[in-house]
Amino acid sequence: MKVLVVGSGGREHALAWAISRSPLLTELHAAPGNPGIAALAHCHPVRANDVGPLAAELRPDLVVVGPEAPLVAGLADELRQRGIAVFGPSAAAARIEGSKTFAKDVMDAAGVPNARTLAVARPPCVVKLDGLAAGKGVWVCHTQEELDAALSEAREPFHLEELLEGPELSVFALAAGDEAVAFPPARDYKRIGDGDTGPNTGGMGTVSPLPDVADEESQAILETVHRPVLRELARRGAPFHGLLYAGLMRTDDGMRVIEFNCRFGDPETQSLLPRLESDVLPLLAGELSELEISPRAAVTVVLAGGDYPAQGDSGTPIDGVEEAEATGALVFHAGTALHDGRLVTNGGRILNVTATGDTVADARAAAYDAAAHIHFAGVHYRKDIANG
Repeated sequence: MKVLVVGSGGREHALAWAISRSPLLTELHAAPGNPGIAALAHCHPVRANDVGPLAAELRPDLVVVGPEAPLVAGLADELRQRGIAVFGPSAAAARIEGSKTFAKDVMDAAGVPNARTLAVARPPCVVKLDGLAAGKGVWVCHTQEELDAALSEAREPFHLEELLEGPELSVFALAAGDEAVAFPPARDYKRIGDGDTGPNTGGMGTVSPLPDVADEESQAILETVHRPVLRELARRGAPFHGLLYAGLMRTDDGMRVIEFNCRFGDPETQSLLPRLESDVLPLLAGELSELEISPRAAVTVVLAGGDYPAQGDSGTPIDGVEEAEATGALVFHAGTALHDGRLVTNGGRILNVTATGDTVADARAAAYDAAAHIHFAGVHYRKDIANG
């Protein structure tokens, strides 16, 4: 199979890595890709939203769309109209991520428990932007001061929701209309600082499996969360084909949905795909079967630029990636570029270091050992990923 991966981040590097291991693959392309992906695929300097003409020229057997923005904008529809198979939902189905209002309406109609919408801004609460925000449009407000700051920063439209309490987790489901299979749960560490302090980010690290939610529980979550939403989307004439991501919280009142996304999560994908023993390519092509998951653990540590999440970093030389990989870890490029043949920073989250081990503690130790080999000015990362 000839495959085109759309996107340029760590999630897309992980997808390209997993696809490259498939015996069914004959040719791998990426648009635009990054220096890490370029070691696996032929990269084309084409923006994700402008992939249609490139795909028409390449005629791949499958296009795998990584980021949410082109899906919400209708890239999957455009490609299907060109007769090209796509992993990714239509624009109508991608509204599950593109509009919080739409997602709430779908969940309520499907009977899926979620955070209650508030009519009055009063702490404690959560402020969420209605549209796409790259994982950063959320403010958790325990005090009036925090709420005032959030309301001054948030652009309209936004939602006010009750503040749920409990451990968070993510469960991904590969969906092809009525069919769906679930990955094991993963946990994403959103805050920039140790101990879950500071502003929200796109994600500073992940772990799978979890100490408090067994891999097997994803099947029950699939039945009570994903399948009702998939049925409701189909009822509305928007059947979902792709990856339906449920962000969840286990509260004293049971499992509640925080959000839905219409694509693989970043950086959860970087911990989940190394645990996948099934050939990923047939799954992405819609040939769903129960996933074969390794009992080994995986931990991902995100290395960020100095001023992230306030702003990104570009042009800063990076050293030590080869040394990190020599430890046996996977280093997924998230925000890198080549300048005169030198690897440099080109984003906010720069590199994702993933390691596996017999236990979470083993994987965690290996990930941090590998991360310690990588250096660039301003590099910072959380030291408490998967720590209990």
